[in-house]
Order: sequence, then structure tokens, then C-alpha cells
Amino acid sequence: MALKLGVIGTGAIGQDHIRRISQNLSGARIVAVTDIDEGRAKAAVKNLEGVRIEKNGQDVIRAADVDAVIVTSWGPTHEEYVLASIAAGKPVFCEKPLATTAEGCMNIVKAEVAHGKQLVQVGFMRRYDKGYRALKDVIVNGKIGEILMAHCAHRNPSVPSSYTTDMAITDTVIHEIDVLRWLINDDFISAQILMPKKTRHAENHLQDPQIVLLQTAGGVRIDVEVFVNCQYGYDIQCEVVGETGTARLPEPSNVLMRSGAQRSVEILTDWKKRFSDSYDTELKEWIDSVKKGQFHGPSAWDGYVAAVTADACVKAQQTGQIVPISIPKRPALYNLQER
Repeated sequence: MALKLGVIGTGAIGQDHIRRISQNLSGARIVAVTDIDEGRAKAAVKNLEGVRIEKNGQDVIRAADVDAVIVTSWGPTHEEYVLASIAAGKPVFCEKPLATTAEGCMNIVKAEVAHGKQLVQVGFMRRYDKGYRALKDVIVNGKIGEILMAHCAHRNPSVPSSYTTDMAITDTVIHEIDVLRWLINDDFISAQILMPKKTRHAENHLQDPQIVLLQTAGGVRIDVEVFVNCQYGYDIQCEVVGETGTARLPEPSNVLMRSGAQRSVEILTDWKKRFSDSYDTELKEWIDSVKKGQFHGPSAWDGYVAAVTADACVKAQQTGQIVPISIPKRPALYNLQER
């Protein structure tokens, strides 16, 4: 039987998820949607049968025919809708951020712990990328020995003028924060930000590029270059250094060309194309996990830890200091979570 889903928020990512659930995936169907812009909600489902437009997110959550909820609305509304989904006992997939503050994320963790059952998954899609999963396999199976270091880069061709220095952490490096913690299976204990020479392509209010330095409890050192006006393409790099070898994130599969006296491979410029398959896998596995009642994806706890780490990174931006990161003991509810 198909899982009946309600979608809160029909902006770009909400529309993408509606499309992939309706066209690419099996096992679920959309029965209700809502958006602050009713016209946009209607347009998002105009070609789908049997989907109604609800007045607001709370109505979607309360609807008797909605088995599970997808939250893709404006970030500051996430906490409200996730908490309401937990109160209703309904599984909820929430795009990042889980909440806009670490305190908000902890509110969700406490509510889920009080409920006594995991219901929340956060949309950190990197964990579902074939390349990252292959890299995880190398690490878990000890193929390069104990991990010592990781070198990463997150490059965008350009960003809107509204993009600010702190967004390099909260909107961009937040993905590295989660996926590196998952890869290495260790929490971070400190953060530092270095500011190289600024590119002339950045707005006056934006420091770009930046280098994020993280240290884990086990002593692994990580550097992440974030460069959001690199001009040449959307480029995600990750190399893990172990005691007996190194492992590098595979490049996206593109055609190798020989033309015009050059040997070249196209570099993607769109993050959606880079992680399109990851989004499909992420939602398919979430749908299957809801049906089974067994959740193994990024949890509310992972969302909280990412928020705490991001807060430390932003403080490091502002102070120029090495900022300690303190993570409380993980609640027992999440101890069986696959890491």
C-alpha cells in the first residue's frame, strides 16, 4: 500500500520532491500540500490527481489521510512543523535546517525522546551519494587504516548578492559538517576559520573564500575550503588520509572528450544535478523506513549536533579564535542509529 504524504512548502526543493515522489519513486503518493503562496501550491500539483491544497501546515499534519509529513518550507518554520508532527505521532522528513538555532533543534530532540520513538529525519542528502557511500565503505573496512586527516573543498560558481559570510557555514559547509562526522564517526571538539585573500568576484559584505579547520574528539584534523564565487563550476572534493593510504571522493561521471587539441571533462555548474540521484535515494530509503518503522537516516540528534558545530564555526568567523565545541551525551533513543 502506498504511503500517503503531506508536503509543507512548495518552493524549489518542495517542487523537486513532489516531482521525484510522483515520477521517479514508488511506494508513496502525495495527498495534500500547502504553501504560504496558494497559487504556487496549486501550480506544484496541477498535473497530479487527488491532491488537495490545505490552508496551512498544521492542517496538513492533522489530516487523517496523511501518514507522514515532508517539511520543505521556510527555515524558521521548521521547528514548529516538526514538533507538531511528533505530537501527532507522524514520521517527518525535514529539509535542513532542522531548526534555525541549536536550542530549537534540542527542543525537537527532547520532544522526540519524550515520545519514545524516532520519527524525524533531516535532509542531509550527501550520506546518500554513491561516492560518499563508497568512501564510507573504504573507511569502515579499514582499507586505509586509522583516519588521520581529511581535506575538503566546497566550491560554487557564484552566489546571490544576499549571501553573507556566515551563510558559508550555515548554508554551505553545513553539508560537510554532517557528512564528515558520518564518514569519520566522531564528533568535533573545536573550530577555527582562516580568511585567505578575498576574491574580487565577491560582494563587499562577503568574505570569500574561507578555510574551516575542525578537530574531532579522536584527534582527526579536517580542513574545508569554501569558495562560493570560484566561477568555473560546482565542485565538491573530499580526500581522507589514513595511516596506510588515502581515499578520494569519486568525480561525477562525465564523458571524457578529445576535441580541439584538448582532452577535457565537463564540470557541473548546478548542485541539483550533482546530487540528483542522492535526493532520489534519500527519499526512497526514507519512504521504505517509514513503512518498516525503522529509521537509519540523519536524525534529529544529527541535526542538533550540526547546529552546535555551525554555531561554533560562526563564532570562530567573528572572533578569529579557536572555538571549543561541546556536545552533550547522546540520548539513548539514538544509540541504535546506524552511523
